[in-house]
Amino acid sequence: MPEIVTPQVQLIAWTEFHTPAGVDWQTDADGGAALAEFAGRSCYQAWEKKVPATASNAGYLAHVLQVGHLAVLEHASATFYLTGISRALAGELTRHRHFSFSALSPRHQAERTDVVEPAAVAADPELHEAFLAGVTAAETAHRELLAALAERHADSEQAGLRRKQLRQAARTLLPGATATTLVITGNLRAWRQLIALRAAEHADHEMRAVVIECLRQLRDLAPSVFADFVITKLPDSSELASSPLVSEL
Repeated sequence: MPEIVTPQVQLIAWTEFHTPAGVDWQTDADGGAALAEFAGRSCYQAWEKKVPATASNAGYLAHVLQVGHLAVLEHASATFYLTGISRALAGELTRHRHFSFSALSPRHQAERTDVVEPAAVAADPELHEAFLAGVTAAETAHRELLAALAERHADSEQAGLRRKQLRQAARTLLPGATATTLVITGNLRAWRQLIALRAAEHADHEMRAVVIECLRQLRDLAPSVFADFVITKLPDSSELASSPLVSEL
């Protein structure tokens, strides 16, 4: 029987910033937030911080968010390693063209089938049992097809390549609930857009949970860029995130 797993989100890379030689300017932030401020100030050579409201990094980027000059956020990026997410979720994420993705190849997935159970299914015992029966049947069919393919191609001269091709062919039988992994990189503007779209109440439950966990880690990484998003609970105990400063989708 397939094992039910839950998504895991790990921040694994982010922008590092160093003030260029010859620029007499400092800020009270680092990384991507500092880079975004530097990029904005460089447009007007506004190094002297004459306006008190925008003298801090938080104040400067709050102004950027309020007026919608979000291009400066595109200079900084963050990368997450997502594990235990469903194939269905991975497919939805890859529709966001401003991100870069590295997905687990179906030729190299483990023989054991882990699955991600939808929250609406897990909450109902009868539906839960039907889900387990369905994914178990799919796994059984997958193993049988893989064994039959291996038997028919046992004499292939390219055994190593053939095994990968056969594994990929057999795994087409597995459902969208099958767990997979994904490396996803995006600039901070793209992350704000993704959060606005996919952490909203109408978004898929699994998608919302993953994106909101990304948001939590992004707020720790760059609070000046993401602190305006507020996370609230829905009646079903799931969460959504929204911001009054989101004006561009």
